[in-house]
Amino acid sequence: MNETEDTLTEDSPVTRDNPVTQNTAQRILPVADGRQVKAYVREVLVTDRRELAIVVGLYAAATSAGLVAPRMLGDIVTGVQHHGTTAGSIEVLAAIIALSLVAASILTRYGALAGARFGESLLARLREDFVDRVLRLPLSVVERAGSGDLLSRSSRDVAALSQSARYALPATLTAALSVALTLGAVALDSPLLLVPCLIVVPPVWLASRWYLRRATAGYLRENAAWAEITESLAETTEGARTVEALRLGPARRRRADADLAGSYAAERYTLRLRSVFLPAAEASYVLPLAGTLAFGGYACLRGWCTVGQVTAGALYAAALVRPMDELIQWLNQLQTGNAALARLLGIGQVAADREPGGDRPRDEQLLADQVRHSYRPGRDVLRSVSLRVRPGERIAIVGPSGAGKSTLGRLLAGITAPAGGRVTVGGVELTRLPLEDLRGRIALVSQEHHIFRGTLRENLTLAALDAGDAEVLAALTAVEASGWAQALPGGLDCIVGSGGVALSSAQAQQVALARLILADPHTLILDEATSLLDPRSARRLERSLAAVLDGRTVVSIAHRLHVGHDADRVIVLEDGEIRESGPHRELVRAGGAYAALWESWHGAADAVSRH
Repeated sequence: MNETEDTLTEDSPVTRDNPVTQNTAQRILPVADGRQVKAYVREVLVTDRRELAIVVGLYAAATSAGLVAPRMLGDIVTGVQHHGTTAGSIEVLAAIIALSLVAASILTRYGALAGARFGESLLARLREDFVDRVLRLPLSVVERAGSGDLLSRSSRDVAALSQSARYALPATLTAALSVALTLGAVALDSPLLLVPCLIVVPPVWLASRWYLRRATAGYLRENAAWAEITESLAETTEGARTVEALRLGPARRRRADADLAGSYAAERYTLRLRSVFLPAAEASYVLPLAGTLAFGGYACLRGWCTVGQVTAGALYAAALVRPMDELIQWLNQLQTGNAALARLLGIGQVAADREPGGDRPRDEQLLADQVRHSYRPGRDVLRSVSLRVRPGERIAIVGPSGAGKSTLGRLLAGITAPAGGRVTVGGVELTRLPLEDLRGRIALVSQEHHIFRGTLRENLTLAALDAGDAEVLAALTAVEASGWAQALPGGLDCIVGSGGVALSSAQAQQVALARLILADPHTLILDEATSLLDPRSARRLERSLAAVLDGRTVVSIAHRLHVGHDADRVIVLEDGEIRESGPHRELVRAGGAYAALWESWHGAADAVSRH
């Protein structure tokens, strides 16, 4: 855990107000530290330096044009004071003032347009980088982190960063530039009058220093608390039927109340920071103007400067208020964006679960050698499991619930790296293969399927973008889904998923199997791939798949033992160890663990069919 996370989970006053989040804060994805955020921002700005230079140049020109008017007014006052200004010269100066204001307006407009373009391109780059980081996350890390933290980063944090990239960063740069140019104009008018303009620096610097030392940690805690709320609501929504069936409503409400209390404490903390910082900074705005008038009047009486210089200096001091106000206001938004960016960059700090090497598998033979795996220290799910899967072989892995079947399937598919031992294909460890190469060889279909919003065709061709309609229909026919697919409104062009036609769980499972056929890997890991179909339909589908998948290596994990009946070899897994291995008939004759499972399952299946 990095320094920022330590601050959040142990030292933050928000955490002390909300002890509920102490444990959950340890589960969230990493957060980048300040140095990494600054380095990334610097890299992005250097990449877009041309667009940034255009924005800065236009606003510099606009500010410079706007600074002409106070100087001209000062000259008019000086001329009138010394009776050296004629009506004609006043008209000329007035024309110059008018032209400068028009020029400032035009330049400001184009500066705003350039700033918007710069902000949008910057935001697009940040979003693309974020998507790349998310897609590189190991699946095992995503599952451990939960959905709440990742969802809050991809929604709330991206939205906060959007505001900072589009508006806060360009506005802050231009406001700082305006302040610098205005102070430069004061120095050109009268270096002496620069002194009262600078008296605003100490109070603003002290207030900003106090705020900045606390703001990042506060906003990070605020975002983490929001992630907890998202996680809690997602769990309650997804498990609504379980909550209702087991009467878990009161417990879930208590969890939601605790999460809301944590979020309230985090929001209150950052609100307190703003309620101290903003009034203190804004109260300092009057100092330059008051100081310029007071000191300027004294200096004028002493003969150190003219009335015209004091007039121009006072107008410049008044002009400092707007950019300083913008600078302070956007500084708060930048802190929100800074915290959001730290969380988004933190995703890229997750260590990869594979180190691709240069070796190429010599064949398609899959081998697990003395594999051990655990989800909690000291509690092995798999213990010294060794399994050789020959190319083209059909293997069924069976056993009681909790035996470690799905875990073994994930290891064989390369989704999870074993805690001990090796899993190789063609002599090369799966974690040494690039993910694209691995997925081209080995694919897993589990009980969990997702239908993306889009057409049915788009959902089917995710792994084979160049597949034509004939291939898509052939894959649907192979999984016995062509009938209902063609009956949808629009057929393959029907919009499915969120907001579209809702597919049943069984139909979603058939779509996942059709995707697998189109992806055409050599080795397939089927983890209860037909469990959501009724037994008769599942049996018919498995026979259809057997014909389509002929020649490929298939490892089937199933509770329905007819899968073992059709396999070349059956592996019986119990308590994380292989108890038996061999063809179906031999294991039944042996009268061991598999024979007991077969007899129990066959009797139950007969009873179901009779009823």
